[in-house]
Amino acid sequence: MKIIGDKIYIRFLEEKDAKSLLDLQQRNRAFFQLHSPTFEDDIHTVETTKKYINSLKKRIEEDKDYTFGVFLNDTEKLIGDVSLFQISRGPLQKCLIGYSLDQKFNGKGYTTQAVILAVKYAFKELKLHRIEAGAMPDNIGSMRVLEKAGFQKEGIERKGVKINGKWEDHQIFALIEEDMISS
Repeated sequence: MKIIGDKIYIRFLEEKDAKSLLDLQQRNRAFFQLHSPTFEDDIHTVETTKKYINSLKKRIEEDKDYTFGVFLNDTEKLIGDVSLFQISRGPLQKCLIGYSLDQKFNGKGYTTQAVILAVKYAFKELKLHRIEAGAMPDNIGSMRVLEKAGFQKEGIERKGVKINGKWEDHQIFALIEEDMISS
């Protein structure tokens, strides 16, 4: 399943993407760590990357997380990812959204388009009501992506996420389904 935009498309990652994903992560490691939490670093080989991709498939089957690769339309090159995660059902019907893009492709509108495509999937296919996101206050690019995608600022989460060993504040954004429909 591909969800196609003007410049990029998103789709769930597959085992065949393992080498490209590993290359993307290794090439952008320092860049991604500026604003993202670091986790156990066990993706060092194509084999461990395949295991990671298979774990993503299981999370989709369990309706917990939905991680998409971001691919260029013209070359089909993997340039990033966008994830809908921490899915809450019942009376909440919400999730968080996160994304990363190869540094050399920043500033071209690809991330905004990927976020918009994932948001449409969340509202139409997953039937969610609300999507939340957070960005460190100094991450101007990420905040611009969210604003361009229709998210509204809601406030500052004080020291809510540990990044590089330090608790960091995050500007919280949210988008609810009615906002998407009316825009």
